[in-house]
Amino acid sequence: MFQKLIPAFLLTFVNVLGFSILMPVLPFLVKDYGAPEWVYGLLLTLYSAFQFFGAPFLGALSDHLGRKPVLMVSQAGTLLSWFVFVLALYLPEDQKIFGMSTALIVVALSRILDGITGGNASVTNAYVADITTPKEKSYVFGYLGGIAGIGLVIGPGLGGLTASSSWGYLGTMITAIIISSVTLLTIFLFLKESHPPEKRSPAGEQRILKNLYILKRIKHLELTPFLKKIFLLKLLFSTTVACYIGSIALFLIDLFQFEPDDLGLFMLAVGLFLSFNQAVVSRYFIRWFGEFNTLKIGLSGVFIGLFSITLTESLWLFICFYYIMNLGLSLTFPTFNSIISQHADPKKQGETMGVSDSIHSFAMASFPILSAATYGVIGYHAYWIYAAFPLIALFIALKR
Repeated sequence: MFQKLIPAFLLTFVNVLGFSILMPVLPFLVKDYGAPEWVYGLLLTLYSAFQFFGAPFLGALSDHLGRKPVLMVSQAGTLLSWFVFVLALYLPEDQKIFGMSTALIVVALSRILDGITGGNASVTNAYVADITTPKEKSYVFGYLGGIAGIGLVIGPGLGGLTASSSWGYLGTMITAIIISSVTLLTIFLFLKESHPPEKRSPAGEQRILKNLYILKRIKHLELTPFLKKIFLLKLLFSTTVACYIGSIALFLIDLFQFEPDDLGLFMLAVGLFLSFNQAVVSRYFIRWFGEFNTLKIGLSGVFIGLFSITLTESLWLFICFYYIMNLGLSLTFPTFNSIISQHADPKKQGETMGVSDSIHSFAMASFPILSAATYGVIGYHAYWIYAAFPLIALFIALKR
């Protein structure tokens, strides 16, 4: 069975890598072209925003045309996006359109293309659902989550190290091109169509629109008051994560004068701790305190950590405060899905989890640019604002 899943594993890894490998690279690229901090946030936002819109479109298209052709075309689009990025590196630095560097505009187009085609996660999940039994689904989707976690861990380190080589940013692009090419070849050679013509839908336009209207989907679910509270907490938490992702690289560069390899290695270490805490430590907290109490502890840790990292310029003390935030994130991420799955209507389990994912995607598509812009104006004080989101969420969680 695992041979059939190799293309899905690679696709999941590459989709996450498309976002994570550039995290330690884009701040320096934006700075090299003389653009303000908000442009870094814009480049992050473009990827997430178009992934958010692309996912339901590609998912519905795969219901109509089959999984393999959609996955082939979308992965080819991701590969093309890296070549577009390479083109940007060879454009004159002083060439501008409407005051913006032409190279950065082309980079933005690359991120849009990668975001749209990177929305094939919904197709990948559908492919996995097609080829697995109900018993296998219980752990195979866990494997996919683990693969995504590996992408988040490896991507920043890989991006930082390749960008600091003699090839510079081109080294990062070549690495991404090789990985995407291997994935495309694997899909072509090993992925067999899992959605036969007799099971295909005539069209998916209505489903696309339905997936984009989050508030209507929430209303349709007829949630209990408790789940409505959880969804509100999820929005506040996801906003916090989006603000953190949109500005943390800028903050680390300003505070410690990190170079791309330093930033990549720091993010690699952070990712390893996050994975360990989420996979191991969070289970003990949930066992000792229960899901909802663990959620409250996690929100407390995120608030304390986000606020405290602004209070020191010592790297080692910063790391201690950062670990508190990291642990808070690790405790909060898994508990949301656990709580929602336990309290959702069994007949609407999948739809409820889908809305939960959409809330996170919406935050990731909306707030990184606002976060980077805010940081560009007021510096580290922006983290006092970001810390307010988990604090408000904690007060809501404590209120019975």
